[in-house]
Amino acid sequence: MAAFIQKFFKGRQAAKPTSTSAKPAVAKAPEEQPVRDVLAEQQAQLAASPTTQQLETLALEGKTAELRLQAAAALSDRDALQRLNKAAKGRDKGVYQVVRQKLQQIRDQEAEQARRAEQVEELVRQAREQAVTENTQLYQAKLDNLLKHWREVEDHASSAQTTDFLNAVRQCRERVHAMEFEAQQHRLHASKADERSQTLRLLEDTLQQLKAQPEEHLASLASLDALQKTQENRWLEATRNTEVEKSEQRSYETLMQGLRAYIVAVQRFSHHLGQLETLLGAADSDTPPDNWHSQASALVEVLDWPDGFSQPAALARLRKAVGERTTAPAANVSTEQQRAHAQSLEDTLARLEAALEARQLKESRQLFKQAQQQLRALDSRHSRPFQARFQLLNAQLRELQDWQGFATQPKQVELCERMEYLAEQPMDPEVKAEKIKELQHEWRELGGSSDRDLWQRFKQASDRAYEPCKAYFSAKSGLKQANLDKREAICEELAHFVANTDWSSVDWKAVEHIHRVARDEWKAAWPVDFRDNRPLQKRFDELLKQVEAPLNAEREKNEAAKQAIVERAQALVDHEPLSEAMNQAKDLQNQWKAIGVTRHRQDRKLWQAFRAACDQIFGRRDEARQAQQEQAREADQKLEVLLARTAAAAEAAPTERLAETLTRDLGDLRAARSEPLSPAMAERLGSEIGRLSRLQEKLTLRQKSQSWQERIDRRLQGQEVHEECPPSWRALAQGHAHTDARDLVIRAEILTTLPSPEPDQARRMEIQVQRLAEGMSGSGDTGNQSEQMEALVATWCLAVPAEQLTEDLADRLKAAVQAATA
Repeated sequence: MAAFIQKFFKGRQAAKPTSTSAKPAVAKAPEEQPVRDVLAEQQAQLAASPTTQQLETLALEGKTAELRLQAAAALSDRDALQRLNKAAKGRDKGVYQVVRQKLQQIRDQEAEQARRAEQVEELVRQAREQAVTENTQLYQAKLDNLLKHWREVEDHASSAQTTDFLNAVRQCRERVHAMEFEAQQHRLHASKADERSQTLRLLEDTLQQLKAQPEEHLASLASLDALQKTQENRWLEATRNTEVEKSEQRSYETLMQGLRAYIVAVQRFSHHLGQLETLLGAADSDTPPDNWHSQASALVEVLDWPDGFSQPAALARLRKAVGERTTAPAANVSTEQQRAHAQSLEDTLARLEAALEARQLKESRQLFKQAQQQLRALDSRHSRPFQARFQLLNAQLRELQDWQGFATQPKQVELCERMEYLAEQPMDPEVKAEKIKELQHEWRELGGSSDRDLWQRFKQASDRAYEPCKAYFSAKSGLKQANLDKREAICEELAHFVANTDWSSVDWKAVEHIHRVARDEWKAAWPVDFRDNRPLQKRFDELLKQVEAPLNAEREKNEAAKQAIVERAQALVDHEPLSEAMNQAKDLQNQWKAIGVTRHRQDRKLWQAFRAACDQIFGRRDEARQAQQEQAREADQKLEVLLARTAAAAEAAPTERLAETLTRDLGDLRAARSEPLSPAMAERLGSEIGRLSRLQEKLTLRQKSQSWQERIDRRLQGQEVHEECPPSWRALAQGHAHTDARDLVIRAEILTTLPSPEPDQARRMEIQVQRLAEGMSGSGDTGNQSEQMEALVATWCLAVPAEQLTEDLADRLKAAVQAATA
């Protein structure tokens, strides 16, 4: 380019002179033509999508500054730009500036990409942590924030990062759904708990109102029945698919049973009201009928007004006219019979509880009727402990019966609509309560509903419809008087108990129970008027003292008996032998259980002392066991060493000293039997003794075999062997005294399963048949193989004639002996 510029200015200087300038102009035209061609070629190359190398060349060698700048601006390759930046520095300022800007843009883009990649990685990490974190505070808000930031960088994430993030988000959403479900269940259970609490409060308030209402006012039966059915359904739905505390369920059943008892009493009273008024009218007359007293007494018993509730004025008048009934056991029913009836009732109630638990309605009904009959056969003293339990089971039976009904949803929807219509109708509260009762009765007959929304709809409609009827139960007067009446009844019952109890044969546990229940019921009957309660309190305290005096005497007697047991147990701590001490301690434990009532605090102290003494006695047994186990471990270790020695000695001992080694080892092993070995080691000891005994017996047989073979040879050689043979051989030889040498050898071969020569095969078969026949008849050879072989050798040496003996037969007999003792 510098040369081109120099030529260009030289041409201009040459054109300045005179009129002869046309001549140089004509000469310059051929030089400018190639420059234009090169420029045109470079422009065409730039416009035709040049390669990176072509752009780099154009940026350096372009004919014009504009072309070079365009080429530099079109470059995007980092390496090419860096080379161009280095080449253009100090050479082309414009290109240099463009390249520097391009490189800075690339660096900025790479930094932004790195930042985005780091942000993506950080979001994936946070999502993973969020999926497993235990901190659930603002969980949904944190998840939404993660999703918001992810949408900003989602295009810059790889497929693997996207997959990881979405998986983590899926887990987070599952946890969100789980937490929402858990919260929903918590709210549902809380709502049901609130419903149950409101039900209990309403029942308690209702019973208190009924107990406090004046005698001249009797609650509406329709309203009571409606309330009962409403609260039963309300409780049923509030306990469906949720856990209910046993105490809460018992409270409900107790309250509901009290309400049912009152409703039944009101129903009986309403039914017999006419008869009651007739009897009262006859009582006011001068000449009542002769049977008036029996009829009135029977009616009072039929009405059976529940305790604690204000009885109607008419019933109170009739009771006053007749006089209070006293319940006493029939004269012909003995205490033993009453106890037998009570035990039968206990068994029946246990079976009834099992049937109710198994939801067996038919059997439960039969057992309940049977229990009712058995309860009626008991007097007041023996029936009182069963009353509460009987009422609870009655409530459970009713609940089971309610569950048997079932209806379709359209019928329940119809009942909801009818109840909603009834709630909007203005009518007499008593009539409305009756209508409510009918609808609730139909709902109960359908068995309730598992659809909570449908039940809430029916319940809310029932509550709205029942709202005007609450005025019937708003009065709370007479509560103190009702409690005074209850306390007076408690005093009467205690006085009756004290007067009719035989303290010499009383059930002290029952006395203790009555004492405790009386105090509890007395405390429960509160508040009361202080002045009116003063004489009752004085009488109650006197009656309690009359019960406590014999009860405390019995407790002190039982505590003295337990103290004596403690002292005897402490004396057994060091008693020998230990087995006798343990047996006596067990007897003392049985005696302890048989002792009756005691004071709780004193009994606890005595029990701790008795338990400590027994622990020391039985602790000695544990120590003895540990000592025995330690001795067994030591004995096992010693035996382990002995077994290792005997196993090695039997293998390594020389043949001439093997018998001595076996005798010594067997003696040591048999002596080890007296040690306190563990069962496993005792078994190993027995196995080792058996093994060495068999080895010793085998060695003895080998020695006998050698002696027998020597005598066989000497007998063959004609030597006299009678003197050196054992004395028992003469008797053994008599068994085969008439057997020749050949048959004798064949018998030996049969005995040891050795083959006989071919000529003797037929005779061998005959002898085998003969031996089989002798074995079946019981006259054949007896004893083991060694003993039978000894008898054959004895016959050879003492009974077989010398002329029958041959060297071949002797060799065959010795081979059989060798085989028998191998």
